[in-house]
Amino acid sequence: MNDNTQNSTSGPSTGGAAEALALGAASRERADRFLDEQTRVAAAQAELIRLQAEDFRADERVRRRTLRLEHSSAAMKLAFEVAVALIVLLLVVIVGSALWSAAHDDGLVIEAFSVPPDMAGRGLTGDVVASHLLDKLAQLQAQTGSNRAASSYANNWGSDIKVQIPDTGISIGQAYQYLAQWLGHRTYISGEVFREPGGAISVTARVGADASPAFTGPESDFDTLLQKAAESVYRKTQPYRYAVYLSNNGREKEAEAAYRGLILDGSPEDRAWAYIGLSTIYQAHGDIGDEILMLRKALDVIPNFPMSYINWSSEEDALQHDQEAYDIQKTLAGIVRAGNASGMDARALAIQRAQLEGSLAGAVDDFQAQLGQNRAVEKLPEYAGQVENTRESDILINAFLHDGAGVRAALASVRPRTGLGGINFEATTMLANFQMDRLDAAQTEDAAVTVTLAQLGKLGALFVHRAMWPVMANIEALKGDTGAADALIARTPLDCDLCVRTRGRIAAIERRWDAAAYWFSMVSARSPAIPNADCDWGAMLLAKGDAPGAIARFESAHAKGPRWADPLEGWGEGLMMQKRSDLALAKFAEADKYAPNWGRLHLKWGEALLWSGDKAGARAQFAAAATLALTPSETSELARMRDHD
Repeated sequence: MNDNTQNSTSGPSTGGAAEALALGAASRERADRFLDEQTRVAAAQAELIRLQAEDFRADERVRRRTLRLEHSSAAMKLAFEVAVALIVLLLVVIVGSALWSAAHDDGLVIEAFSVPPDMAGRGLTGDVVASHLLDKLAQLQAQTGSNRAASSYANNWGSDIKVQIPDTGISIGQAYQYLAQWLGHRTYISGEVFREPGGAISVTARVGADASPAFTGPESDFDTLLQKAAESVYRKTQPYRYAVYLSNNGREKEAEAAYRGLILDGSPEDRAWAYIGLSTIYQAHGDIGDEILMLRKALDVIPNFPMSYINWSSEEDALQHDQEAYDIQKTLAGIVRAGNASGMDARALAIQRAQLEGSLAGAVDDFQAQLGQNRAVEKLPEYAGQVENTRESDILINAFLHDGAGVRAALASVRPRTGLGGINFEATTMLANFQMDRLDAAQTEDAAVTVTLAQLGKLGALFVHRAMWPVMANIEALKGDTGAADALIARTPLDCDLCVRTRGRIAAIERRWDAAAYWFSMVSARSPAIPNADCDWGAMLLAKGDAPGAIARFESAHAKGPRWADPLEGWGEGLMMQKRSDLALAKFAEADKYAPNWGRLHLKWGEALLWSGDKAGARAQFAAAATLALTPSETSELARMRDHD
């Protein structure tokens, strides 16, 4: 049973294993094929991915290349467009500039003259005649310097004068000529020279289409005839300058008629300047009242007209009306500082602005500030001799500062002039010597200046009576001839501040204290902003021995002129007279800020230090005084003070 069971079991088991082996072998074959296929698929997919990646990279390179091309194309397009725009802009600027220049072309164009063939054959062609006319017009311009701004002329061609030579064809230059003729305000001069039947020649120069007189004479007078033609052109094109030319060349009747014609028919600017022109004619003849009337009329036309105020203040100063001159200068300063000084040449205005500030400082005796303004003027280009005049004024300003070395330096910096051309220099030198107590030199110069001024008629007499006589009378009194001093000063006018102050000074020398106080009080009352009369008054009271009264007057002068050394020094002397040398020291120290080279100041300062017990300080001040300008009496006083040390 068991055998049957074993046999039965062993048969079937051997057959199943073979089948299983066969099936396993088939499955592995299929699996291998499957794996191979999968491997091929994977490889294909990898290849596909690689190819796709390469295609992507290729596409990216193409895309980037395309972008670069697009960017380059855009940049080139932009550059082209910018270049085109710049070219268009440049053309617009060039055309616009040409149009603007043509529209503002106010020059004078002299066209070739028509001349007789025989004259042209000798070289006097139409172009040559036009060139000669140009030269004569330029000479007229040079003789008509004015403070007036060129822009204020209705018809101003200034120095823009040219000869136009005929051209053929159309060029850029010719195109501009057409533009200027169409848009601008050029003045065209044409003319002819023709021969009269008798052999004489006539010269005609016309402005535009205006008729012009013919100037006739022998051919030998051609230059004179052309000069008359040039003056005719100048009269029509530059009427104000032509009037100035006439006045400058001694043709005053013609000049006055020309100015009055402008007053009747000119623009407001021409009318105001014509009144200035008339005022200069009256001033030259010494008719100061009529001159000031003309200056006022100019202000009626243009209320802030600067030249009226400049000339008006100058005349009030010459009349020795100190307060009036100062008030006018303050009004003018307000106009200039506000930028309303129109109508003046820019170069002249720059000088006038600094001179004005200097004059305002000088009126209240701030001489350091005035000297500083002069320095500013002296750095500017010369204009009508005003810079040289400023250098000359440095001489007197340094004398007011009691600075002998400064006076000598100022004298060395100018070119001495004599006669009428040097009257300003000679008068300034005389006043500086008087201020520095060089009485003999001042007296000699005063007499010489008076003789020179006599050549100017009424105008010269005005300066003699109001400037020379007071100084001469003062010198006479200081030198002891009070009789001559009284006789001379009595001939001076009472509306002259210098004259009346000199009356007071002479009375003080004569110890007529009440009379001196009377004259000083008169000027002080009518010139409330000017410190000079109060300082003179204080000096008189010091001489009288009235220290409190003197200090009061010096204090008043100092309030009006806080940067003037003289009242402070006098105040210090008044304190010393009251035995308060300790208080005087502060006044002397303050005065030293404004006149550091004043010998008398250092002498008195040293004296105050000595009485205060500071011998070392006194010695230092005495040593300083010894190096500076001193009068003979001050030199003797210095020696006595050093003996006390």
